[in-house]
Amino acid sequence: MMSRNDEFSSKIASRKAVIGVIGMGYVGLPLALEFARAGFKVEGFDTDKTKVDALNGGRSYISYIPAGEIGRLTKQGKLFATADFGRLSGVDAILICVPTPLTERKEPDLQYVESTARAISERLQRGQLIVLESTTYPGTTDELVLPLLEKSGKRVAKGDFYLAYSPERVDPGNQQFTLRQIPKVVGGINEESTRLAAQLYGQVVDRTVLVSSPREAEMSKLLENIYRAVNIALVNELKMLCQRMDIDVWEVIDAASTKPYGFTPFYPGPGLGGHCIPIDPFYLSWKAKEYDIATRFIELAGEVNTAMPYHVVDAIGAALNEKEKSVRGSRILLLGMAYKKNVDDVRESPGLTIMQLLNDRGAEVAYNDPYIPRLRKVRKHDFSHLSSVSIEDDQLSGYDCVVVVTDHDDYDYARIVAGSRLVVDTRNATRKVTEGKEKVRYC
Repeated sequence: MMSRNDEFSSKIASRKAVIGVIGMGYVGLPLALEFARAGFKVEGFDTDKTKVDALNGGRSYISYIPAGEIGRLTKQGKLFATADFGRLSGVDAILICVPTPLTERKEPDLQYVESTARAISERLQRGQLIVLESTTYPGTTDELVLPLLEKSGKRVAKGDFYLAYSPERVDPGNQQFTLRQIPKVVGGINEESTRLAAQLYGQVVDRTVLVSSPREAEMSKLLENIYRAVNIALVNELKMLCQRMDIDVWEVIDAASTKPYGFTPFYPGPGLGGHCIPIDPFYLSWKAKEYDIATRFIELAGEVNTAMPYHVVDAIGAALNEKEKSVRGSRILLLGMAYKKNVDDVRESPGLTIMQLLNDRGAEVAYNDPYIPRLRKVRKHDFSHLSSVSIEDDQLSGYDCVVVVTDHDDYDYARIVAGSRLVVDTRNATRKVTEGKEKVRYC
């Protein structure tokens, strides 16, 4: 007679396991599609009925995910979306891909993880595998999720269910590295949990990397993103110094990048965006206090990056001042509201903070973004009344200042510079423009 874990392992190998993915956003949807493509039946859970209806209707709400792929898998019966969490009792593996934002005090906000774990616990079946993918501090899986799941009366130690942590590593819009190509780090509560989670992910990724426990896996994700946050803070601070010294920081980075070892280029910008990099340092520094450790280096990087939108607004004010205009009463156009180029993701976008600061200073602010026809309400900002405006030549000239916030490839920067009165470039996007260069201020 087969043991429970052997039975589950056999289901994975035969692609008969039903996969539940909770959270159909930028992380959960690509993951659900990858399992569906591999031949698994996937149920996507989300509290947003708009997303559920879109998926079941074969429509995409993420710009770089084609609707045709969703429609094909839905028609094949491989993908089904639902807001009914009662259906969790009918799946074999549950992958948690819910948001882990910060509170207003920049402390971890795990309400979505906690409510999801409670919902699973109420419906937990023997033999189910639960994997948390949401970025969080070390200890979340064993200190928060495990006790909530075991309120069901079932125990990991008895083999009633399996629990692991495997951090999402998706890079929205990145066409060079697909989900399958990115190694999957896996750390389980026990050996069987690690083995089964690794076997499951091994069906959709080329390589799994096993670590000792969920804590190592949780910390590895924080390290990846804090590494980037610290280095971006370094070049952001260096940029401000170079501007004061009349040195081209972009030329400096290009020159340093020619060294064939020991240097990785990072680039300055108007601030950090996306779900991970602006948030992860604060998750770790908050947890570190429990151990009487002050993560001063990491916290300083967070302060530098958080201050960048304020630096941009000051630079806009200085550029307008050269034209004998003040920010108050000026018409200002922001180009690009996504947190990075060529995506439709506005999570933690510095563009939203810049817009708010300019509004507070009395400017009349509009935006254009080919990927975001209308802004939606987010945690800290509500500009849902604004839509992307046209940027034909005669319309550009109607603004006192045009600010390049996100350097989408769709923009014709030569045309933008030619048609504008004044351009503030936060991304060095106009570096190849020759005509009208005197109108550009770099920030």
